[in-house]
Amino acid sequence: MALTEPWSIKSRAHTCSITEQKFIDGESFYTALFPDPESSGYLRKDFSEDAWEKRTSDAEQPFSFWGSIYQAPVKEEKVEVTDESPEDLLRRLVEEDEEHTENVRYILAVMLERKKLLVEADSQPTNTGIIRIYEHRKTGDVFIVKDPNIPLSEIETVQQEIADLLENGGRQNKPEEQPDTTAADTPPQVDISEDTNHSPDSTES
Repeated sequence: MALTEPWSIKSRAHTCSITEQKFIDGESFYTALFPDPESSGYLRKDFSEDAWEKRTSDAEQPFSFWGSIYQAPVKEEKVEVTDESPEDLLRRLVEEDEEHTENVRYILAVMLERKKLLVEADSQPTNTGIIRIYEHRKTGDVFIVKDPNIPLSEIETVQQEIADLLENGGRQNKPEEQPDTTAADTPPQVDISEDTNHSPDSTES
C-alpha cells in the first residue's frame, strides 16, 4: 500500500517563527511539526522558549513537538567523497520516498542513532503505523521515518541490503534484461525461476 504522508527532511530555522528574532548559540527553543493541508505532509516551525510559552490554547495544535538547544552552524571544510555515507544514503532515500526502501530507511536511522549522529526526538502513531522523528545532533535537521515493524528474522537481510547499497555507491544493481523468447518463429519458453507455481522438480505425465 502506498504511503499517504510524504516523509522528508525538515531543516532547522535560525529565527523564531513568531518573533523572527535570531536564535543565540546555546539558547533553548522548541521545534514543532504541524499538518500541512496543501501537501498532506508536515510543516516545521521553530519557536523561542518565550514565544512557545505565550501560545494560547486556541492556537494551532502541532502533530509533534519537543525542546532543543540551538547550536549555531559551523562552517566545515568540504571534503570530496566519492561514495555515499550511511547519512548521505538516508538523506537521499528519505527525499526519494520510495515505498520499497521503507525498511532500509528505518534501519539506517537506527544505525545513525547508535552512532550518536541522530537522536529520536519523538514518535507518533498514525493510521499507517508509528512515525519516528529523528533530529540530527549537529545540524538540527529532522528526519521523518516510518517504523515498518521489521520482524527480527528479516533484519539481517535489510542490513545486507544496506551494505550492498553502500558498496555500490548507494545504487541497487539492476538485473540484466532477458532476451525476448516469444517471437512468432520461436516456441514460448517458461522461466521457472519467476513462476512461483512451477517447481523445478515437477514433471508432466
